[in-house]
Amino acid sequence: MSDCIEQPNLQYFNDAQYYALAMNTRDEVIVAGRGVGKGAIQARRLQSCFQGMPGSMGGFVAPSVKRCLTNILPSMLIHLERWGFKRDLHYVVGRRPWKKLHWKSPIFTPANWENTISFYNGSVCNVISQDRSGTSNSMSLDYLIIDEAKFIDFEQLKDETFQANRGNEMYFRHFPLHHGMTITSDMPITKKGSWFLNYKDKQDPELVEVIEGLVYQIWRLKQKLLKTPDKHEQIQRRIDEYNKQLNFFRSQCLLYREYSSIENLALLGEEFIRRAKRDLPPLTFATSIMCQRVSISADGFYGGMSETANLYTAPNESVLNLHNLANAEGGALPNDCRMDADRNDKLPLLIAFDTNNLINWLVVGQVQGSKLRVLKSFFVKYERKIPELLDDFNTYYHYHRRRQIIFYYDSTMVGTNWGLHYNDPHKEVVRTLRSMGWAVREAYLGNPMNHVQKNALINNMFRGRARLQVLVNRDNNPDLLISITSAGVYNGKKDKRGEKLAETEEDKLEARTDGSDAFDVLCIGAETKPVFQGTGGTTNTYG
Repeated sequence: MSDCIEQPNLQYFNDAQYYALAMNTRDEVIVAGRGVGKGAIQARRLQSCFQGMPGSMGGFVAPSVKRCLTNILPSMLIHLERWGFKRDLHYVVGRRPWKKLHWKSPIFTPANWENTISFYNGSVCNVISQDRSGTSNSMSLDYLIIDEAKFIDFEQLKDETFQANRGNEMYFRHFPLHHGMTITSDMPITKKGSWFLNYKDKQDPELVEVIEGLVYQIWRLKQKLLKTPDKHEQIQRRIDEYNKQLNFFRSQCLLYREYSSIENLALLGEEFIRRAKRDLPPLTFATSIMCQRVSISADGFYGGMSETANLYTAPNESVLNLHNLANAEGGALPNDCRMDADRNDKLPLLIAFDTNNLINWLVVGQVQGSKLRVLKSFFVKYERKIPELLDDFNTYYHYHRRRQIIFYYDSTMVGTNWGLHYNDPHKEVVRTLRSMGWAVREAYLGNPMNHVQKNALINNMFRGRARLQVLVNRDNNPDLLISITSAGVYNGKKDKRGEKLAETEEDKLEARTDGSDAFDVLCIGAETKPVFQGTGGTTNTYG
């Protein structure tokens, strides 16, 4: 019978991850494309903090509950599981640890265990979502982890959360990450979302080089130790001396790094990059994959849109909470309309399209009182056409109780075969939706509104100077918002010159305006051709 030998838990880190984790400075700002593995960096930083400061209280900051519980937190917890930390044994999510675990108590007991991840050594980490105001009030935090920083409201972060990262010096003043920050994101496209890029200028390159040198020297000594175990005491003493210096310099250092998704090519594969370039809108690919800085015209076509006045989040917290995440099958919450609190089950859904050979968009809204809420948007590309787009829509809104749709369309969807293999896509949309069990009311808008009128109308809707004010759910429309914010003006019209040029790898025909064109149709239809929605159609006052 062979002896049972415990095997080491070997984990792979790409160069970007390994560098960030080896440096492990007090403050780290990592701007990286999709697939680089920001979740592993967050998880390792969290592990360093909760193990290095037993009984501490940290803050995990996310722009919204929905993003946190569906995208961010599950990834981080998966990494902890891979490293041997077991749920309900080493950590508990969304509830107070029960007495039979015999865990140590935190130095400061959380006010609300429902928003807390707690650990075996008494450490806790509070989930702070910015769409729940005041979630960091009255806290005394020992560290911060901030993900999807491009969606974070810096003023709110500065006024509420930064001020809570204070105190407890008597317990943890010798730990190098005490009061540190971990900030991760892909590249922003808006000025407001670019607040963390300024940290690049605050980095001390010479201090970074000192830490790199110490990390290398310690690694070199550890290799020497393996080869000359007889000199263990002497070499270990030098390692301890270097570690003491390293911890001091770490406690003084801010590290800033930018990485494209290609950094993790070994795991992602070339096909991932090719498909991303093919399937994503160009601006999304440039920022989210290649991590390129882009500049957006300040006087674009939608100059009336304000991030403060027109963008919102609407998590259904009866579904989106840590307790449900802890009990979710497969560790994931359902990705459908039940997560959205801005959807009125008693009202029909308004839809509008933009169709062409390469990319097809569907934008969904509801008129609630004096507000047009853009609830969600979908797009498909290349071999996926309008039928697949409608399948995506139907899957997401399967649980919407009032199975009625108001379908706004103009002459561009009549007598063409865009997005299909036959003529008149508006007829196929109606036929398909009815076969799915939806009652469809058609609202024909005639020829498209000219650009000058459209510009004035929609910007007045953004500013609240029209019959309806348009509001956009930020969580559910990330690519649509890129299309809107990047739409420029040329000769008083929306700049669509790129659509007339031959397609190249760098300049795709679907460029940046298609999603915003579908958005335009929805806005124009809801504002100029309102359709009676039945009882309760004007009484909802969400938000």
